[in-house]
Amino acid sequence: MSMFCYQCEMSTPNGCGSTGATVGTCGKDENLARLQDIMIFGLKGLSAYREHLNELAPNETKNIDDVINETLYFTLTNVNFNFDDHIAQLMKVGSAGVEVMDRLSNAHTGKFGIPTPVTVSQNNVEGKAIVVSGHNLEMLEKLLIATENKGINIYTHSEMLPAHGYPELRKYPHLKGNVGKAWFDQVDLMKRFNGTFVVNTNCIIPPKKNADYLDRVFTYKIVGIEGGTPIINDDFEPLIAKTLECEDSKLHEDLTLTTGHHYKTILTLAPQILDAVAQGKIRKFFVIAGCDAPGKGGEYYREMAEALPEDCVIITSSCGKFRFNDIDFGEIEGTGIPRYLDLGQCNDSNGAVEIAKAVSEALDTPINDLPVSIVLSWMEQKAVIILLALFSLGIKDIYLGPKPPQFVNEDIYNFLAENFNLHLTGDAREDLETLLR
Repeated sequence: MSMFCYQCEMSTPNGCGSTGATVGTCGKDENLARLQDIMIFGLKGLSAYREHLNELAPNETKNIDDVINETLYFTLTNVNFNFDDHIAQLMKVGSAGVEVMDRLSNAHTGKFGIPTPVTVSQNNVEGKAIVVSGHNLEMLEKLLIATENKGINIYTHSEMLPAHGYPELRKYPHLKGNVGKAWFDQVDLMKRFNGTFVVNTNCIIPPKKNADYLDRVFTYKIVGIEGGTPIINDDFEPLIAKTLECEDSKLHEDLTLTTGHHYKTILTLAPQILDAVAQGKIRKFFVIAGCDAPGKGGEYYREMAEALPEDCVIITSSCGKFRFNDIDFGEIEGTGIPRYLDLGQCNDSNGAVEIAKAVSEALDTPINDLPVSIVLSWMEQKAVIILLALFSLGIKDIYLGPKPPQFVNEDIYNFLAENFNLHLTGDAREDLETLLR
């Protein structure tokens, strides 16, 4: 990853070439430059959620817009700002992240209903088919309306899986199931899938220029790939026509996934959950979530999930869950409470906080003293805003991996470790043993 110096407007592997206490010819302090990198990546994630909120509730984005504008202005210089000022600005970005996720969650449930648990077929595809990858639920609804009675089946991929939990989306009988895993398996999926493929947000793996399936790949709004076909002004007719031209898809695997455990649904189980905690039937909640990345490092999260004792509950969101969401975790014995709760997309990460706040209030216990452990898988942009949101709420003791963010140097990490007790993941079973103490 390149580091960007906002004074020199240069991007190189080490800022603008300096290895000392300052970065490049502008003399910007390295720590402050890296903190501003975190700001910019956080703003990218914040802007993504803000875009979705603006589609559904355009009058609710002003506070978020103000923070984006102020923070971009802040990064112009560091002459008058010190380390503490940068941390304070990052906390403003984090607080805006909390607000945008709360507002977006309410906008989603207001339009599409409150999700409820549902079992979804996995990798079971037939007929003329479109796979939708990304995060944009409103686009999916428009597509479902446009393809009614067209003889086309719609399937979700990656972060679109939670769409099946929303009553106003799953009412369409041609929304059939899910295909594939996390965002980075798009290319492999496109190779073995005969229908068309739509990517509606930024999580995208560009196909090779000479790929023989490029004519079947469509993009939405700001998403674009060379050789793909953009959907303009919500005109789905070219997509529909191309889909009907394609060969029928035939993928058949006897697999299912569960989703739809939105926090507003989970909170209706609060009395049973609190009773199970009081009786010792639930020892601990593990928030195992985050943005998945290619590589074997992500197997850490599956190993931890598989090793959890049967009196522990997994709360998850984002695409990191595809490392382990094919496992049947069952229920907490004698309670009917599922041991696996999928809150939804990465923008639904606020759900874990809402559940923790409700339990904290009911037990009259500070959030950081609850029997909750947070283990996050790390990727840039949206993962940054989620982490900043948690920090802005004062949440501590987070485990983060499978590798540290590249823009966090020793000084910044030491600050986060000292003030938020941030840990980097190591061996899954050793970390689990520590977390269970």
